[in-house]
Amino acid sequence: MASVLVPVFYVLIVFGGLFVFGHFYRKRSSSKEIEPYFPRHIERDTYVTLLQRTDPPASDALLKAALVRRAIANVQRILRIREDKPALQTLMQKGSISDDLWNSLLAAEKELEAEIVEVHAEANSFVEGWGQVLFQTASEMLANEKTRAIVEQIPMERARNGINPNLYLFELCLTNSQR
Repeated sequence: MASVLVPVFYVLIVFGGLFVFGHFYRKRSSSKEIEPYFPRHIERDTYVTLLQRTDPPASDALLKAALVRRAIANVQRILRIREDKPALQTLMQKGSISDDLWNSLLAAEKELEAEIVEVHAEANSFVEGWGQVLFQTASEMLANEKTRAIVEQIPMERARNGINPNLYLFELCLTNSQR
């Protein structure tokens, strides 16, 4: 009889210990706050503040501009998630990053999906069908801003490298006219 009780007690102690450890570990993990992947959404806060103004109420043009800025910020976040997710997934599989960062990315992705639906609905409240065009417009505006920033840096880079910008423009005009 004693030979049967020892393995039974051993199994009970091992599984009981694992159960107690798992209970406290899950309890501690669930109470842990996930650090946000993105900083505060200033554009959303600005739009909501403008929407809540009553004395004097914000004009429709101002609200639409704030909504477009909000959509541009969302497009930037979409692009960042698309860029970061495969790399973080690879690092996660290798064990190089913690579960907290991965969970933070997934939470940001879900929050962004809800934000996109909300912006789409807000856009449709202004003009029916604008929600379908808004994000395309926002991505075009974002691309334009990036291109403008690069073009504005060209003269500074040329001056830093010792290239005369006027001479370069003259050579560029000559090569284009020869085509």
